[in-house]
Amino acid sequence: MRLLIAYHGGLNDFSKGKYFHLKEFSNALQKFGVECKLVNDVEYARGFPSKKLSDWFAGKKQFKNLINEFSPDAVLIDDASGHFGSATIDAKIPLFILVRGNYWLQYYSAKETLHNNTKMKTVIWLRRRILEKCVRNATVLLPICQYLENFLKERYTNQKTSVFFEGINPSYWYNDDSMELRHPCVGLLQDANIWYKSKEMLVLNSVIPKMPNVNFYWAGDGPYKDRILSELSKFENFKWLGRLQYPEKVRKFLSSVDAYALVSGLDNAPLTLKEAQILEKPVVASNVGGIPEMMIDGKTGFLVDEGDAQGWVEKLSKILNDKDLTVNMGKHGKEFIQNTFNWDIYAKKFLDILDSNLVK
Repeated sequence: MRLLIAYHGGLNDFSKGKYFHLKEFSNALQKFGVECKLVNDVEYARGFPSKKLSDWFAGKKQFKNLINEFSPDAVLIDDASGHFGSATIDAKIPLFILVRGNYWLQYYSAKETLHNNTKMKTVIWLRRRILEKCVRNATVLLPICQYLENFLKERYTNQKTSVFFEGINPSYWYNDDSMELRHPCVGLLQDANIWYKSKEMLVLNSVIPKMPNVNFYWAGDGPYKDRILSELSKFENFKWLGRLQYPEKVRKFLSSVDAYALVSGLDNAPLTLKEAQILEKPVVASNVGGIPEMMIDGKTGFLVDEGDAQGWVEKLSKILNDKDLTVNMGKHGKEFIQNTFNWDIYAKKFLDILDSNLVK
């Protein structure tokens, strides 16, 4: 069995997380005899139109050479790898898509926030069009949480789906609390790429003033960063750290905070929530999307409804003021992640999916 896996982007900090975890998945599959090849999609499928027509033709040639040389039985793509998926469909190779996000909701959200930016609206429309082609022609869709599968089943009633939780390798997530932070502190680790998702962070306007002795550290970046900072930077106990190198600096950050907070208006299966728990940190997170599937409310942390500033104050205060609770939640969180998000479990599950959907 040969499986070609494509991730979207280069090895910069923004895309390194995806590469890192798909590499872990590839390693798990190879334990079961699957020959895997992990590639950067933009090196083989650049899409059309591109800035240079020659780049488009070069990409088509490189994709064809890749397929001829590796001869995959199936292709697995990250859902952002639309051009690679489209080329796979045209080559009549079984396509499996790891669906990470609700890109349909994100599309409408982007349209609302872009206003008169016609160029970006056109780019987003083209990306959505390519994604639709991939989704409708895929052999199986692999949403990363039950919440996302429910959405896909409603929208694509005839398409095969199977929930595919992303795993985590515990060996990378050991305690390294060497980052110098002021305590007590709450860590936020999330980018500001989608306004529908990021705007929930503004609830902290009503949280931070009520917790003057707690330090809030935000690690992340993105196009909506300035809109967030324009409101939260006024608080002396709020600090922005920028985007952290993955996984080393992320591990240091999560190890060093007293509690992890995920303040989001839209999320499916955030890796940071798993990583914080495996490092035995109590978590407080927005009760949206697939987040409730990534933790156990009341046992590994607490869920807070959208816009509930008082709920954030109460839950964070409860954790920060009760050492025994913090320790117990940390232990339960690590146990939950290790037992639930094991790569070997999902490697076996994926092999079952391949076996039942590939023509023998």
